[in-house]
Amino acid sequence: MLNIVLFGPPGAGKGTQAARLVEKYNLVHLSTGDIFRANIKGETELGKLAKQYIDKGELVPDEVTIGMLESEVEKTDHAKGFIFDGFPRTTFQAEALDKFLDDKRTEITIMVALDVDDDELVKRILLRAKDSGRADDADESIIRNRIEVYNRHTAVVADYYAEKNKFKKIDGLGSINEISERLYNAIGA
Repeated sequence: MLNIVLFGPPGAGKGTQAARLVEKYNLVHLSTGDIFRANIKGETELGKLAKQYIDKGELVPDEVTIGMLESEVEKTDHAKGFIFDGFPRTTFQAEALDKFLDDKRTEITIMVALDVDDDELVKRILLRAKDSGRADDADESIIRNRIEVYNRHTAVVADYYAEKNKFKKIDGLGSINEISERLYNAIGA
């Protein structure tokens, strides 16, 4: 089973690249952002709780995120593997994911991180806001806070996978095809 953690700050291109990885490797894409947005739109209890954090550019608490993701994995027992997009965001979440996958007799194969500088991220997200309709994409101060939260709290998860020799940093600048090729090479290595 091929299980990939697709990692990077907001605006790095994870959604775009995840779609290409799903197609190439026939994986199930699990995006915590998409799952949260679906719950927010459906006005579920989880959605209401998640919205309070997301609107401020903060992380949704671990317990909520882990439970939601485990539920999504359970719905897709037939999968050849998963792309975890936006998860794990903390070392605690990474450890919980490892334990959950171990119980299913599988593990994370690789974490690939898209590396893009902060100013480029802001530019990309502001551009994305024109199509996304997401309020958190249109406010530069919220965007910069999301990037800062990522840098302060989430980027340390890369160390967790690096210690297990499962981490590869990928240059996130260039054409979509160039970035995809870098990802394919890292995953195939």
